[in-house]
Amino acid sequence: RKLMQKRRLYIKNAAQLVCVCDQRQPCLRGPDMSKVVIVEHGSLVVDAEGKIEAVGKAAELEAKYSGAEFERVFDATGMAVIPGLVDAHTHPVWSGDRVHEFAMKLAGATYLDIHKAGGGIAFTVDHTRKSTEEELRQLLLRRMDRMLAQGTTLMEGKSGYGLDTPTEMKLLRVLHSVRDQHPVEVISTFLGAHSVPKDTTADAQTDYIINDMLPALVALKEKGEINPEFVDVFHEEGVFNYEQTKRILEAGKRAGMDINFHGDELHYVRSGELGGEVGARAISHLEKVSDEGMQAMSKRPTFAVLLPSTAFILRIAPPPAKKLIAAGVPVVLASDYNPNAHCLSLPYTMGLGCITLGMTMEQALVATTINAAAAVNRADTHGSLECGKAGDLVVIDAPRWEHLIYEMGDPPIRVVFKKGTLAWGKQTQ
Repeated sequence: RKLMQKRRLYIKNAAQLVCVCDQRQPCLRGPDMSKVVIVEHGSLVVDAEGKIEAVGKAAELEAKYSGAEFERVFDATGMAVIPGLVDAHTHPVWSGDRVHEFAMKLAGATYLDIHKAGGGIAFTVDHTRKSTEEELRQLLLRRMDRMLAQGTTLMEGKSGYGLDTPTEMKLLRVLHSVRDQHPVEVISTFLGAHSVPKDTTADAQTDYIINDMLPALVALKEKGEINPEFVDVFHEEGVFNYEQTKRILEAGKRAGMDINFHGDELHYVRSGELGGEVGARAISHLEKVSDEGMQAMSKRPTFAVLLPSTAFILRIAPPPAKKLIAAGVPVVLASDYNPNAHCLSLPYTMGLGCITLGMTMEQALVATTINAAAAVNRADTHGSLECGKAGDLVVIDAPRWEHLIYEMGDPPIRVVFKKGTLAWGKQTQ
């Protein structure tokens, strides 16, 4: 009976099918981050529900599916197919771009200099508070279009440009509202603790987040208007300290969210150690992480979400990717798309990961597929070409997948499929 059902997609004769892994691994760590599973001369079938049904040698699948019907047959001769890319750290909902600050940065101003001058997050917060939900939704959808064209099919998206209860809830509503409006899937994160507004203290803001924002969040979640899966805090000197960060993260956990926070970026503040203490799923940035922090992260494990575009733009020392991998911490690369580091492209991020963090191309691919999916609790459904997972695929117009990274700034992506349906394409067959 299953053979009679019309399947969504048959990709045939690919020069390479890059499965990434094939043993349903929950993530890849240490030396395993360098081992990518590839089927040469492969084909792939996506079923009527949009899930991968078969992955294998072209000749075998040709024989097995000779009588089957497909909504689309795509001849991938001379092309490589990889899983849809997963962007595990983005700040995609805001208005008020900061192009004017870029010149200040180039002239030598630091992130904290700009912050103190009323720029940075405060500038964007001011604009975002004034924008309507519809204005913010249209900005978000345009950004998602650009991410999709660069191969992203699943993304994490944070609030954080409100810093007050009404605006933070508005941003979470916008993130929730696009779930049926765009091929890219969005997992939302509550980042009410992104910064401390000028007119208050970190202690007072911590109390406000716990006593005002979180109850509002829980109420809206129960109504089905929002669905934040993670709680995030900017753990940094001059923003939220260890105790404040811990209080907010634990309150978020009690409110039903998993922990995924910013830490050890500009200063060493024991974020890796804190992650171990609170049972974090992921910590982002980690430019200044300690050896003890790495050990704490490898135990759980807690995912290290590295953001090379940010260190590159701020011209600060990049995070110790090789040391983290050697310590057994599962490493992720993400775009950190935001108004400070305006990068929507994971292929570009992967290139930076190789050049500025010293990662191999295989490690960079693992870090934007299976490990990125795992960091946002989606490794069972996304991040590799394995039977039963979502038929999210990127077809690269080159016989080797490495062209995605090698061709800097303009990756040769031919088409992107979401659950077996054409989502983006330069030209279709």
